[in-house]
Amino acid sequence: MKKLIKAITTELQAAFGQAAGAPPAPAPAYNVVHQVWAVDAPTIEKFLQELAKEKPVRFTAQQLRSFTSNYSTTLGSAGFGVVYKGQFPNGVKIAVKVLKRNLDRTAGEQFMAEYLENGSLDKYLFSDTKAIEWEKLHEIAIGTAKGLAYLHEECPQRIIHYDIKPGNVLLDANFFPKVADFGLAKLCNRDNTHVTVSGYRGTPGYSASEFMLNNFPITHKCDVYSFGMMLFEIVGMRKNTIVGSNESLDWFPKHVWGEYDKY
Repeated sequence: MKKLIKAITTELQAAFGQAAGAPPAPAPAYNVVHQVWAVDAPTIEKFLQELAKEKPVRFTAQQLRSFTSNYSTTLGSAGFGVVYKGQFPNGVKIAVKVLKRNLDRTAGEQFMAEYLENGSLDKYLFSDTKAIEWEKLHEIAIGTAKGLAYLHEECPQRIIHYDIKPGNVLLDANFFPKVADFGLAKLCNRDNTHVTVSGYRGTPGYSASEFMLNNFPITHKCDVYSFGMMLFEIVGMRKNTIVGSNESLDWFPKHVWGEYDKY
């Protein structure tokens, strides 16, 4: 466990620290993981780079209804909407998120994304029936960090996600991670280091504390905070926040800090 945590820390420093001008991090402890990312594979970086080169395609309501067989197969309920399974005429599987429906039951605002066979990360972290090995969790953590680094530092305009959590990290057939659900995301110029947002954004337990302050400027580092909360859940294989029957709050990061103070 200690070796894994050290390896994760080393890779995260390489992904985030160097972008901030920190000295180069030492070589990762897991050479195998480094080789995995060196191999040409559908990594999150390659996916986002290819996506940035293409213009978004707007489909009609009739096309989406055809792709999803009239929204017949439900994949699950995500934030602010229901996700349905679909397929393009060429056989590529997709997932369509419907944010709302009109009174006549026709689909309203929708977002479409690539369908990923292994679903979201939370199903593996918080399940007693699904298991995932530590080495693969390490790859997922590093892949997600690289994806965030791309959104924050490499996109033509910085993208702040605002809702990083295991439920928004999707896994393909090989368990390569992809950051998903940009419903709360916001574009901002790099010159604007602080962004003013109205109201609370994100998911309790993952959102940075500055969201609780009125009209407090928010930076892209709120995503880094949320990613850190997700790392706690990856290492602990449990939810960060559990509300007991007596309404007491069992917060995993607080336990970690208590253990740290002992040393």
